[in-house]
Amino acid sequence: MVEFVKTHLPDIIELKNIRQTYDNGKTYIIDNFNLLIEDKPSQGQFIVILGASGCGKSTILRYICGLQKPSSGEVYIEGKPLQDDTHISMVFQKYSSLPWMTVLDNVALGLTFQGMSKKERTEKAMEIIELVGLKGHEKKYAQYPTLSGGQLQRVAIARSLVANPKILLMDEPFGALDVNTRLRMQDMLAEVWHKFHPTIIFVTHDIPEAVYLGDDIFIMQANPGQIVRHIRVDLPFFRTRELKRDPKFVKMVYEIEDMMIEINSRNTK
Repeated sequence: MVEFVKTHLPDIIELKNIRQTYDNGKTYIIDNFNLLIEDKPSQGQFIVILGASGCGKSTILRYICGLQKPSSGEVYIEGKPLQDDTHISMVFQKYSSLPWMTVLDNVALGLTFQGMSKKERTEKAMEIIELVGLKGHEKKYAQYPTLSGGQLQRVAIARSLVANPKILLMDEPFGALDVNTRLRMQDMLAEVWHKFHPTIIFVTHDIPEAVYLGDDIFIMQANPGQIVRHIRVDLPFFRTRELKRDPKFVKMVYEIEDMMIEINSRNTK
């Protein structure tokens, strides 16, 4: 297991001694799970979680946003226990926009619930809409095929950022997209991170995607779900596609691939 050591930086997300059981406590899905993510002012963090299917990656995100409570353990956001009124959005693989509403109304939805004036929420929503490349589509309904799959995911990302620009949870958000769209979405997400400096927790099965986007990668094992490896991605902060051809990038991808094969084979014996 990976041990986490607190530094002088403030905590933004911490999970302590998380356990998830089923069958009246007979089956352990996640056990003794710990995760500490500190806030890096004016930078944020891009955390990637890798692991085999069924190891609990998506469940961890559900704990953080409050969609699910663990059987035991504690979840802290910015040093305080997670509350029912803590608003943290998650972008799923399946499109989650409300199809009977426009792009603008979808993105501004959280601000509407906060009681913000129409003028102010429109201005804030349009800023994000332009950033994610949807300017000109704001009056369209957020549904397929009016918008493409990549555009619908842009809507979800924009809505999440408007609701809570400090934390963005993403559960394989590009998994259903074609290769070209996925590559464009990776670059768009990197641009969002550089502009708003949120703490992003990104779940993916794609190792090159993890290395390209992340500055820290955590590998989980299954049975029970735990973090067993922590890799710091020692690559330039600002990345372009040319980096994917760099020998250092390629070497890291193969090293992580070997780690995951070893972990999965050990875990299935």
